[in-house]
This record gives sequence, C-alpha cells and structure tokens, in this order.
Amino acid sequence: MKKDLGIVPAIFPMPVLMIAAYDENNTVNVMTAAWGQVGDYEKIALFLDENHKTAQNILKTKAFTVALADQAHMAAADFFGTISGHKMPDKFARSGYTAIKSKHVNAPIIEEFPVVMECELADVIKKGSFFCVVGQIVNTSADERVLDEAGKVDVTKLNALIFDTFRHDYYVCGEKVGQAFREGAALLQEK
Repeated sequence: MKKDLGIVPAIFPMPVLMIAAYDENNTVNVMTAAWGQVGDYEKIALFLDENHKTAQNILKTKAFTVALADQAHMAAADFFGTISGHKMPDKFARSGYTAIKSKHVNAPIIEEFPVVMECELADVIKKGSFFCVVGQIVNTSADERVLDEAGKVDVTKLNALIFDTFRHDYYVCGEKVGQAFREGAALLQEK
C-alpha cells in the first residue's frame, strides 16, 4: 500500500549540473542545479530561480556552459550550490578551480568537471514563478579519461553525481543493467 507524502518533487535520478557564465566584468560565476533536462538532441532546459546570479548573467551574456559534476569533485559541486554569487562574488576563486574561455560561446568551461556542454541562450520561458532557460548546445567536450574506445562518454568511468530529491543525498551513477530499446522487445511479440 502506498502512503501519501504530500507535495514532493519525486523525480529520481536528477543530475548534478554545474552552470557557469560570465558576469558583466567577465568574472566566472558557477552554480549547482539539479533541475535540468535535455529538450532534444540540441537543446537543454534549466529550471532556475530568476534571481540567481548565474541566471542573471546568462540573460546578459546570452551564453553558458553546463557541466556534469562527478564524485571526484563533489565538495566543490556542493559548495557552488551552497551560497549565492550575490553574497560571495569570489565564490569561484575560492574553489581554486580553473576556468578557460569556451572556443564556441562566451562562457567559461570549468576544467575540473569531466563533461561540458557549451550553450547559447535560445529561449527563456517565464510564467508566474516558473523560469526556464533553454540553451542551444553548440559543442560538447569530454575529458579523454571518461571516453570509451569508440570516443563516446562511458558512464562507468564518469562517476556522475546524482541528486536525491527525497533526502538531499548524492549518489554515483555507473552500473549498466540493460540496453535501451532492446529490453522490452519481447513484449512486441504477439501472444
């Protein structure tokens, strides 16, 4: 029997995403977000608070990067989501991490995170308190250490962080348990 839990954002897993943009002085700002999703093969949607420093920077610069946080960099990923860039303007500098300017968009790439999507601002959807930034993915790059022999990201090497919306814990993704678009094939057969 199920028990009512009230209003709970019961989607799991949620990726731990590192959103980076420059401010008006070309200072790097990074925030952690869990509420993001690919919209199609070329777009990503980020559901943010419009008042976040990073969200405001994205609106000004029209570009941002989205990196996947991994277990090796969990402390920094958590730190970037702990305090606003409004309250701590040197938040990125305190991390000791390295940012380089993207070759494709006007946004920083945080070198320590293994996979990054470089995005141009494609759309902003605002309705009431709902605020969504849609990015056009211009390029995706990955550290060679997380690639397989065919040059694709191998999630068993990535150790990507997953955010638990139920208890606010972090988990790591990695075990393969099946093959998409094949596991249900038997159900296609007539009985």
